[in-house]
Amino acid sequence: MKRNIYIFSLFAILLSCGIIRQNKDGEVSTYELEIPKGFPVPIMPEGNELTQERVDLGRMLFYDPILSIDSSISCASCHDQALAFADNRPISPGVEGRLAMRNAPTLANVAYNPTLLFDGHLETLEMQILVPIGEHVEMAFNIVEIAKLLRKDSTYVRMSYAAYNRRPDAFVITRAISAFERTLISGNSKYDQQVYQGKNVMNKSEKRGMNLFFNELNCVECHSGFNFTNYTTTNNGLYEVYADSGRQRVTKLESDRAMFKVPTLRNIELTGPYMHDGSIATLEEVIAHYKTGGIAHKNKSELLKPFTLSKEQTTDLIKFLNCLTDKEFLKKKEFRNPFK
Repeated sequence: MKRNIYIFSLFAILLSCGIIRQNKDGEVSTYELEIPKGFPVPIMPEGNELTQERVDLGRMLFYDPILSIDSSISCASCHDQALAFADNRPISPGVEGRLAMRNAPTLANVAYNPTLLFDGHLETLEMQILVPIGEHVEMAFNIVEIAKLLRKDSTYVRMSYAAYNRRPDAFVITRAISAFERTLISGNSKYDQQVYQGKNVMNKSEKRGMNLFFNELNCVECHSGFNFTNYTTTNNGLYEVYADSGRQRVTKLESDRAMFKVPTLRNIELTGPYMHDGSIATLEEVIAHYKTGGIAHKNKSELLKPFTLSKEQTTDLIKFLNCLTDKEFLKKKEFRNPFK
């Protein structure tokens, strides 16, 4: 029976981009996931297909500071919708102002990410949710204790049964938040309107910048596809000696030292400061870094070579990058804080 429901769910995706689930009472809820032109349908994990109930519960949990040990921060504290679900600080403070080592990445289009974190070692959002909750420098809490608090709240208990037919627990918390985050799809930027929707909305400067990006500078070697990332880990020559060992921290391989995941460039205008540690403040400075070819490091990507740009070309390139901003995404009411 469950297998048949899942097959029917996949069939519904292909037909209408709606993802459905049948609950124990035989009722069917539908979540209409809007897939932008030029985007593939994201793969949903079996057992956590999208429903309205799951997304609604995940949205509440995403914005609720109950996930932190002192109820001072929520997921949204580091992932602000107005900033494309990123942060504008080099390092986001956790409970009691504790600081980690890495910049908070955007959650835009996270449904498409085959791996998570700058290490690129976690393969599901459900697993990733556990990291900020348990990290001492982030939320510093225990998910079992969070579940106990949620069970005292009649609203959360009701929503949990509606979404997963069970009371709040670690399973529900991780899957509901993941379900909400998978709806955070951004694909209506000026670039999308120009390239995928057939509208002539980009000016000459922006088009020149696009030509620089795709052709002359070949930025698409790393920032490719509809999501402007190849999802790999690489070293971009930021330092000679790194305080953060990057992927090597997980794999213990020297070939992974100072290797970090290539980020999406979507909404890049809003997601600064940049780099894994938030050490570069502006896009102008990012371009200046890459113009040098990067600092020598044994694992630095061979794709990085010095290049020159005129002042006008730099302006054109930045204007094109700004065309990747999806203003509609920043205001969508279904992504907003439900407590306000």
